[in-house]
Amino acid sequence: MTPSSTVRRLQALGAAAAIAAGTLVATAPAAQAAHCATPRLAAGWYGDNQARLQQLIDQYGKCNPYRPSRAKPVAVFDWDNTVVKNDVGDAQMYWLLRNGKIRQPAAGDWTATSRYLTPAAARALADACGALARPGAPLPTGTPAGAGCADELAAVYGTAATRSGAAAFAGWDHRTIEPAYAWLPQLMQGWTASQVRGFAAAARAENLAAPIGATQQVGSGSVTGWVRYYDQQKDLIQGLRKAGFDVWISSASPQPVVEVWAKGVGVTADHVIGIRNTTTTGGKFTAHLQGCGSVKDGADTMITYIDGKRCWINKEVFGVRGAAAEKVQPAARRQVFAAGDSDTDISFLRDATALRLVVNRNKNELMCRAYDDSDGKWIVNPMFIEPKKQKAAPYPCSTTGYVDHDGTAGPVRRGDTSIVPDQTDRVF
Repeated sequence: MTPSSTVRRLQALGAAAAIAAGTLVATAPAAQAAHCATPRLAAGWYGDNQARLQQLIDQYGKCNPYRPSRAKPVAVFDWDNTVVKNDVGDAQMYWLLRNGKIRQPAAGDWTATSRYLTPAAARALADACGALARPGAPLPTGTPAGAGCADELAAVYGTAATRSGAAAFAGWDHRTIEPAYAWLPQLMQGWTASQVRGFAAAARAENLAAPIGATQQVGSGSVTGWVRYYDQQKDLIQGLRKAGFDVWISSASPQPVVEVWAKGVGVTADHVIGIRNTTTTGGKFTAHLQGCGSVKDGADTMITYIDGKRCWINKEVFGVRGAAAEKVQPAARRQVFAAGDSDTDISFLRDATALRLVVNRNKNELMCRAYDDSDGKWIVNPMFIEPKKQKAAPYPCSTTGYVDHDGTAGPVRRGDTSIVPDQTDRVF
């Protein structure tokens, strides 16, 4: 008898003995299935969204026997108002102003902080802040003497206009950058990534400790003072990761800030894509930004915003380099799942091949496409905390729902160029 036949005979005898003793013998597939339990999502979703998301996990997760040797399926989440309620970039800006961490620009010239800043905004900022600190020194925006400077900075950042109502930014590509979003990391010039992470940790602690609905004083004004993680999104991210998905965050908030917040849902810094500054040889942030695709570092014309999110995801997640990163990739090199809440997320959501989750914040282009649902892969959920009421008027999909590169409004079009009809708000 050969050694292999001896082993087989002993196995058969052992199995027979087990059966005779009334015990169960697990087969190899059953043992594998027990070891690979598919995560089950918690409740708290609108309509059949939980079932649709569970179906995604069941189909693409590591327990599916049809994917044993495939690369991990990719899932990408926007951050602000998608994974958390409120905006961590806003929370960080308010913290910087309250704690005097924004520096006077070189020669007091505010145009050095953004190539899109208008002369009117630069003059308003110089008038409000110029006498408060020497160039390169932090401005005392958390003191009574610096309240006017804080108010002007908050107005330009929050409303894209000066306190007198003059436009603060001009001349940008509306599909690749939002100057006010980009301005926040640009205002962090002179600090290192480690220092900014420290600022973010402090802001995070304050905003999580504050009660829902809390406000805080910045300058002479009152602004939102709290942030919360959405329990449902946290559970979804954890479920996807347990099921073998490669989960990423793509945000138009600063990179170090989102890194700190993303730890709260188990996503590490190397899976966060935020707005990224260029740095000096000593590691200090400059007022310029890293580029993507055909955009070089320091050109400051593309951030993680609409088409820029597509570029950065293609670059960082799928390793696409050069101008090709700006293009829609073949299905095998795209995320299977994406989640977002705003028109800023539309391109990377459309790139998702299996399912697209939209948190309804009444954003025109996004809701036009989600409600149109031309390929059956869109699901809509109300905000999990303080959901918005139903939008009274239909979304203007057929006329002004889309904003073009030059800022002009037009109809929302499907991939075949047909126009999406106006949509009624149905999930709220």
